[in-house]
Amino acid sequence: MPNKLKIKKGDNVIVISGRDKGRTGEVLRVFPAERRVIVQGVHMAQRHTKPRMGDPGGIVEKELTIHASNVAHVDPRSGKPTRIGYKVLDDGRKVRVARRSGEVIDK
Repeated sequence: MPNKLKIKKGDNVIVISGRDKGRTGEVLRVFPAERRVIVQGVHMAQRHTKPRMGDPGGIVEKELTIHASNVAHVDPRSGKPTRIGYKVLDDGRKVRVARRSGEVIDK
């Protein structure tokens, strides 16, 4: 199976299942090989870090990965979850579009 995801860094997504269901955030990182993403402020965990040079250490909160099937794009028009399609514009660019509203997602 190809490792192509329709989710890219910087996209606004909503969590559709799991303990953080309903929370939204921006995608910070994408791992296509594992089909996982890191979403800002979602699936937080506490890590205890040792003091190092320039870093005091202590308890640090960080985001963990979420499987890509558990997130959906946020429709730019309605703010609800939507699926993604592709469309070729008149100038020849291939862009991602929201299936719910037909709005272009790519900048």
